[in-house]
Amino acid sequence: MTRDEIKDLVLEIIEDIDEDADFDALDPAEPLRDQLDLDSMDFLDIVMELRKRHQLQIPEEDYPQLATLNSCVDYLEPLLKDA
Repeated sequence: MTRDEIKDLVLEIIEDIDEDADFDALDPAEPLRDQLDLDSMDFLDIVMELRKRHQLQIPEEDYPQLATLNSCVDYLEPLLKDA
């Protein structure tokens, strides 16, 4: 997957979890939880959806690396390079 495809995947998952999510003013360098008002359960839903769709095992200690859209793409890019 390309970086843009990964970004779209993350946004699609967030939209599935929170259909009211507003991506218009989203800053990819700022924490998603703050911008989209995601709680810890929403965040876990995102991780679980990545596991379900792409069989990714994301260890809990790596969760901070999924804080922003940019960091999500950076973290997921090597894991999804052949997807």
